[in-house]
Amino acid sequence: MDYQKEIEELIETVMREGASDLHLSEGRSPTIRVNGNLIPLVKKPALKREDTEGFLSILTTKENKDRFFVNQELDFSYNYKEKARFRGNAYFQQAHISIALRFVPKVIKTLQELKLPQTLSDFARRKQGFFLVVGPVGQGKTTTLASMVELINEERAEHIVTIEDPIEYIYDQKKSIIDQREVHTDTKDFAGALQSVLREDVNVLLVGEMRGPETMSAAVTAAETGHLVFSTLHTNNAAQTIDRIIDSFPAGQQDQIRIQLAGSLIGVFSQRLVPRISGGQIPAYELLIVNSAVENLIREKRIHEIDTVIETSSGEGMIDMNRCLADLVRAGEITIENAYKYAFNPKTLERMI
Repeated sequence: MDYQKEIEELIETVMREGASDLHLSEGRSPTIRVNGNLIPLVKKPALKREDTEGFLSILTTKENKDRFFVNQELDFSYNYKEKARFRGNAYFQQAHISIALRFVPKVIKTLQELKLPQTLSDFARRKQGFFLVVGPVGQGKTTTLASMVELINEERAEHIVTIEDPIEYIYDQKKSIIDQREVHTDTKDFAGALQSVLREDVNVLLVGEMRGPETMSAAVTAAETGHLVFSTLHTNNAAQTIDRIIDSFPAGQQDQIRIQLAGSLIGVFSQRLVPRISGGQIPAYELLIVNSAVENLIREKRIHEIDTVIETSSGEGMIDMNRCLADLVRAGEITIENAYKYAFNPKTLERMI
């Protein structure tokens, strides 16, 4: 098999069909994900071990491939003819090689094009603070943050540093200087990169993912010391996100991180991509804006009350996930059934629809 030609054909199929992902696994035909649904490319033969190894040789470097066989998993990125970029993960399952590729569009969409609330632009225009975009894997967190960073890039001259594993969106430098650092290529790890970033005259910091208390502590400290810090977490909502950060620290350090978080956190945006009646997906979201009341709840260990604050603070710009889902149902964008599937509290949603 000509693996270069074959991967190019598969990538062209991904772009033509509007797919978000491509899966290459031993024993199965290549499979794409379109609008959340997996679709096997049945005209393609089931892949063998030599096929997945051959694809891996095309998609990444020899050094990365060697590292894959040592670590048994690998994050990487792949550029296709300046047309598209892919975030990849290679892994073993039952001693077989599998590869998952996530399509990263070359053009960074605006918040409006992504159908996200314009309130997010207010956070992008802040000079200092810690802002998190959260949600399960594959719900558009990276795309949302890329749109916010691009807004800064277009509007003002800042030094923006991103720390990613791997680098996903590539920014064309406009008004800002943008340095993108890839873990394992440009820096040893997130923690090391975060320790040095404060000596790099940075204004805006994007941490691709919060991994462990060391990374979290460094990011919070950066926000405290006059920087605007963006990052992601695989959590469901704002309250769970704050609990997750605090609980990741040893008991003796939790009070300190609680105080730091109360003083540095400016917002938490949780999003889901919901199937749209007309085709494709549309975001549903929750937005916590940290005000003095929320700061006090964090300090006083009353994080469980944050959900109520969000529900009752729409006048301040906060957005409740259930209300967002109900609005999408009333607008004819999504079905009631899907609204219930994505609701944090289906019983509350029932009263809204």
